[in-house]
Amino acid sequence: MNTQGEKCGVASDYPKASNVGHGKQGTIVAVLLSLSVLMLTPFDTGLAQQISDESAADKASETISTVDLPADDDIKARIEGIYSQIDALSAVEVTVRDGVVILSGSVSNEAQAVRAITLAERLQGVVTVDDGINRILDLEGNVVPLVDQFRADLTRWTYALPLIALAIFIFILVAYAGHRLAKWSSLWQRLSPNPFLGELLGQAVRIVTIVFGLVLALNLLGATALVGTILGGAGVVGLAIGFAVRDTLENYISSIMLSLRQPFRANDHVVIGDNEGKVVRLTSRATVLMTLDGNHLRIPNSQVFKAVILNYTSNPERRFTFDLGVDADDDPIEAMAVGVDSLSKLPFVLDDPEPNAIISTVGDSNIVITFMAWVDQRTSDFGKSRSLAIRAAKAVLEEAGFTLPEPIYRLRIDPREWNAAPTANVAQATKAKSEAPTVDKKGSPLNDSDAVEAMMDVSPDRHLEDKVNEERTLNTDSDLLDNDRPIE
Repeated sequence: MNTQGEKCGVASDYPKASNVGHGKQGTIVAVLLSLSVLMLTPFDTGLAQQISDESAADKASETISTVDLPADDDIKARIEGIYSQIDALSAVEVTVRDGVVILSGSVSNEAQAVRAITLAERLQGVVTVDDGINRILDLEGNVVPLVDQFRADLTRWTYALPLIALAIFIFILVAYAGHRLAKWSSLWQRLSPNPFLGELLGQAVRIVTIVFGLVLALNLLGATALVGTILGGAGVVGLAIGFAVRDTLENYISSIMLSLRQPFRANDHVVIGDNEGKVVRLTSRATVLMTLDGNHLRIPNSQVFKAVILNYTSNPERRFTFDLGVDADDDPIEAMAVGVDSLSKLPFVLDDPEPNAIISTVGDSNIVITFMAWVDQRTSDFGKSRSLAIRAAKAVLEEAGFTLPEPIYRLRIDPREWNAAPTANVAQATKAKSEAPTVDKKGSPLNDSDAVEAMMDVSPDRHLEDKVNEERTLNTDSDLLDNDRPIE
């Protein structure tokens, strides 16, 4: 028995131990949950309070009060009294039941029906309005009010005619004063650096005075709201026009900037982008060039302002270069010295800076030497000077014993044409030489020395310059070039 009892006792202890373990775990879990609740309590309380307040506000707005509200008869009497004062609503019948207003009868149009409903909804104690009004759309009810309104407007405008006439007179007076002020060219010429900006200032003054006169006249008529509408509309229209004529505005602004900066003068030899020529004039829209072929070229000022401008005239001293090749067996340093010495002896080549030469490259059968020299474009033509310099350097190198190698070509002769004697070609060449003219266009005998002397003349070619001056004299278009302003 004892053994069995002990066994039973031992066996009965396991559930107790298990309950104790589960009790401890439950206690720990409960403590953790309690701490979590305590930590979250302030936030949850505030959130719950906010939700409660919002719900209460919604319920309050949806709740229909039953305290201190007028009786149905009072509401009906009040609405009928209001409708009786309005001729268009006098035929509307009103019934009120528990705060619900039932409208019936007839009105002329939809606008009057909406007016009746709106007036009924504004009364205290009205829960809702039931629309049962009939829109009859009769002729008298719709035309007569329109005629009456027209008569009232006509009477009001008749009374306002003196004020309207005064406003128009003030607008015309202010606009005329602005027009006269804008035409005061001497004033704007003194205030602006060039005629183009002076004209622009005059136009700006004219526009400002017109807008000022319009605003003043509208304020006199009491149309201040219309002033804001006009100004707002003008801003929108101006923005739309700005996008539409964006290229024109860009060209106009470029003209202003070019007239201020003055990048060149008349008769300057310039290269603007890919276009080369002499400057004729700068207008408010384009820059006019005379190309080296004698043609007129108009370049939009927006392109001129953004282009790279190369001015050959701003600095009269200009350097020319040319290449000559000597044999690979020759001494290139000695060839450079001989060539530079020949250039320095030319009368049109400047002594300061002195002529110079460098070895630019070594070819397969020659050494290429680049010769450089400076000329004054005011007294010497650039192209002619370079041509005579090449001739002088080549002649001196050949006299000094230097070889100027020629390109080597390999010829292949067709045997079928070998037997054809070119007697006819030789005869034609001999006849052409014998018939060559021995006099010039004026009938004077040709002199080789005169032709050589003419070719040796390096004086500047003034033909294009004379054509530009003639063009500027004959054409009276406005010119924005100003010799009194510095070139930037």
